[in-house]
Amino acid sequence: MSRRVLLLEPNYKNKFPPIGLMKLATYFRLRGDDVVFYKGDLTEFVVRQITEECVEQLSKVDDTIDWKLRSDRIAAYLRNRRKSDFESIGIEDSEDSIFIQLWIDHYKSFYHTGEYKKHPRWDWVGVTTLFTFYWDITIETIEFAKTMVKDLKNLMVGGVLASIQPREIEEATGIKPHCGTLHTKAVDGKGGDIDEDNPYIIDELPLDYSILDEIDYEYPDGGSYYSYSTRGCIRKCKFCAVWTLEPHYKEYIPLHDRIDRTRRLYGEQQNLLLMDNNVLASPRLKDIVEDIKSCGFSKGAKYVEPNLYNIAIRNLRLHVNDRAYIRKCYKLLQALNGYKGLNEKMRTEVFALREKHGFLHPETCKRDELIATYKDFAPYFDEKYKRLKGRLRFVDFNQGVDARLFTEEIVSLLEEIPVRPLRIAFDNIKTEPKYRKAIKLSKAHGMRDFSNYLLYNFDDKPVDLYHRLSVNVKMCETMNVSIYSFPMKYHPIRGEHSHDRDYIGEHWNKKYIRAVQAILNATKGKIGRGVSFFEKAFGRDEDEYMELLLMPETFLLFRFFFEDLGYTQQWKKAMAELTDEERNELLPIIYKNDFNHIEELTDNEKYKYVLSFYKDYRKDIADCHSDLYKLKKEFEARQNQRNDYNK
Repeated sequence: MSRRVLLLEPNYKNKFPPIGLMKLATYFRLRGDDVVFYKGDLTEFVVRQITEECVEQLSKVDDTIDWKLRSDRIAAYLRNRRKSDFESIGIEDSEDSIFIQLWIDHYKSFYHTGEYKKHPRWDWVGVTTLFTFYWDITIETIEFAKTMVKDLKNLMVGGVLASIQPREIEEATGIKPHCGTLHTKAVDGKGGDIDEDNPYIIDELPLDYSILDEIDYEYPDGGSYYSYSTRGCIRKCKFCAVWTLEPHYKEYIPLHDRIDRTRRLYGEQQNLLLMDNNVLASPRLKDIVEDIKSCGFSKGAKYVEPNLYNIAIRNLRLHVNDRAYIRKCYKLLQALNGYKGLNEKMRTEVFALREKHGFLHPETCKRDELIATYKDFAPYFDEKYKRLKGRLRFVDFNQGVDARLFTEEIVSLLEEIPVRPLRIAFDNIKTEPKYRKAIKLSKAHGMRDFSNYLLYNFDDKPVDLYHRLSVNVKMCETMNVSIYSFPMKYHPIRGEHSHDRDYIGEHWNKKYIRAVQAILNATKGKIGRGVSFFEKAFGRDEDEYMELLLMPETFLLFRFFFEDLGYTQQWKKAMAELTDEERNELLPIIYKNDFNHIEELTDNEKYKYVLSFYKDYRKDIADCHSDLYKLKKEFEARQNQRNDYNK
């Protein structure tokens, strides 16, 4: 008997799809179960589920009206209980309006009294977890999941946070999480993960990409093959969770069959994004590279987007995931109407066909009708896809590679595949010689695009970050390569601050952290080529950099404006006039980065004057009635005039 399976990802922002849930979706579909994936507002999920049940019941009462088309209005009333929302449903169109109203009121009460919690609909529920600082939203999702599953023994919590802090999660929710990966299959019909008779190693199953079309959330780094060619890491860095999550290094996991299955079922993807934590440590790197090439990722290989409508209709015919592919077809048809590659006559024809078959609204798109009208829309999609040109494909070892392992042999292997960018961690200033060697070796073998992680706020000093950034900027100039630096603030995975983002490293303070974040805000979180740009952002030397870390935050955020006003110069002058003894007294106040009540921070008038520059000017800048707002507008006008003149 098939199960109803719900897979939940907490509604935090993240770049990559939930790979673990995608493997679970594949597993449950192989077992013949009905799988639903959700990421979003949990309240909205409940409302939508109850609305679906309500619509089904209304259709039984009066099937002459397409109540599904009125789903949004019904959901609005169930959610808000407003008279205007109820009136918009139009129950008077039904001859059985009395019974229709009774059922709608029943489901309204069913939701608002919480009665639905006593009647869970799901046989198995899985919740994935990510970073420890997403604690609150993760616990909320687990508590929600407890109300959704029929039997708590069939609620599984897994993923990063679950594996790092299983005891804390169990204490908070009563649910004992699964730690690590799902790598056990049944032996002699017993002992498998999830099901006693599970014949699969779930961690090595292909991903179910269809579930991503069930939700509105779009992952910024979507549209790739996601996989692992190794698991674990040979290192045990104190700041890292990998050795807890994947304690045993697995040197080779074949890629080809999983990628090929994805290609056949869900269509070709442009890039290959590998989540290995230390791929260069594998003695089978040559096999991994050959595997990557066999998947279509040789140097110079190009990607041509497949006809996604053909794939969607085929998968509807196969019942791969009706829910997802009905949504997919609707979105593709909607996008086709706006595609400028079709002339106006063709776009008009597409719209007329959509209107005729009820495809103008997602609620009225039906599987059988989509399949039946495939030949009507196919010529227009053929016209669109024949115009598309090939794009280069790239391989991304997204978690970064280990500079300490670079050799001529290893780089020669990497040269055989289109790695772009090559990500090399530069987390510790002590690794600088090996880091420089890794960049030089890579450049000598034709790799010129790098995107590197720089950990800070761990056991480093603030000047260490400046030095590492400077190394990258100068190497860009001297070696004619492109290195994008991504400073990443350290957050502990255990202990007092593991559930928030407030941790301050031994050599850092709140003011320094906020200053770095303000500078990165202006650079969009990354630092690339350009010595002059870098020196303006972070200073011409370590002394200027340390001065910038002390600078008032709004002076950093609106650097040129406050310099134009002369405020920055006044602050610098006031700081310079402090004696060493006065600086030693004032700096601890500044380091706390709390300037909400400056007048209460000190009785010293000289210190109060310096602290007055730390006022948060952002409200004044945003207030159209303030003098500062007007001055900023005048400043921007002058800047625009200069830019126009220089064009």
